[in-house]
Amino acid sequence: MSFEPTQVKGLFFDIYATLIDWEAGIYPFLLRLAQKLPQSYPLHADTTETRKTLLHMYAATERVVEHDNPTLAYPQILEKVYARIAAELGVVGQHDDQVAFGRSIGEWPAFSDTVAAMQTLAKYYKLVVLSNVDDASFARTCAGPLKSVHWDGIYTAEQIGSYKPNPANYNYVATKFQETFGISKDQIALVAQSLDIDHMSCKALGFKPGVWIARGAAHMGGNQDEMEAKGLIELGVTYITLGEFAKAVERAFSS
Repeated sequence: MSFEPTQVKGLFFDIYATLIDWEAGIYPFLLRLAQKLPQSYPLHADTTETRKTLLHMYAATERVVEHDNPTLAYPQILEKVYARIAAELGVVGQHDDQVAFGRSIGEWPAFSDTVAAMQTLAKYYKLVVLSNVDDASFARTCAGPLKSVHWDGIYTAEQIGSYKPNPANYNYVATKFQETFGISKDQIALVAQSLDIDHMSCKALGFKPGVWIARGAAHMGGNQDEMEAKGLIELGVTYITLGEFAKAVERAFSS
């Protein structure tokens, strides 16, 4: 383990997939879309394989749409993703459903351990958001599932003008830590679920090895062993849940 909790002063978080259960928020929309297919089609049934396939379609499509539309507000990104997935499936999606999908972000639930874990971490670190959403969408999340979580800084794709994995987003948060709190780049660490977006970007940009919250590691975000072997990522420490990480931090500061 190369992550020493007491040597870090600030943490920056990917939100959706790390703190918020984006799969639980997104999948019902995608399943309803897939169920417009004939019943004989495999994706019509609500199975583990259907879930895996639809979520992979979402992740791949979202990345392309964000790359092609770096200044488009996130709800509109989601609308485009929905429309492209409908086209790929060969079904007709209703416009109202497309708009509802785009506005659903604030309704996506937090993981059960998120709020308590963040309250623990707030005792020891400055905590900031680095998210690929717009300000209004994140405000709905803050007012809903994360309403009891304290943030020292909130930095969105809308503010920065680009979507992760653009290096500008990560450099932006490092600059804000220095300017706002006097905390240098080597005193901050990423906490995120995504290997192939967040942890790979931070390795390439020279950040301290971060904290991998390996939710859904079996089917999303890249293969850890393969990426480490290629030198694409360097993880400081791995936990299955944010709650486990928070408990480890509390033990470290108490000892």
